[in-house]
Amino acid sequence: QVQLVESGGGLVQPGGPLRLSCAASGSIFSIYAVNWYRQAPGKQRELVAGMTSGGRTNYADSVKGRFTISRDNAKDMVYLQMNSLKPEDTAIYYCNIYLNRRNDYWGQGTQVTVSS
Repeated sequence: QVQLVESGGGLVQPGGPLRLSCAASGSIFSIYAVNWYRQAPGKQRELVAGMTSGGRTNYADSVKGRFTISRDNAKDMVYLQMNSLKPEDTAIYYCNIYLNRRNDYWGQGTQVTVSS
């Protein structure tokens, strides 16, 4: 049984940093691509950042230069470092690990609110 548990969400002021963590269990973590998605109220879920098993990264244009995805295969952890946060970054953030359509897993989400 694969489980993903996110942590690190909360309320932060505009311009501030926040680091999200995702702990994975029950899988051969290192072979999966890892991703962070977000969903704001009234909007579709969108890919924020992704990293392949080989370490190649991609980012949504809206977060390039501000967010950094990383992984620690020894600890089965995924991170999202978010800097220079803006109110429009407010959303529920979801951790995802993906190998193929049958091996596609999601966390429960963590709320990030950027507000003064």
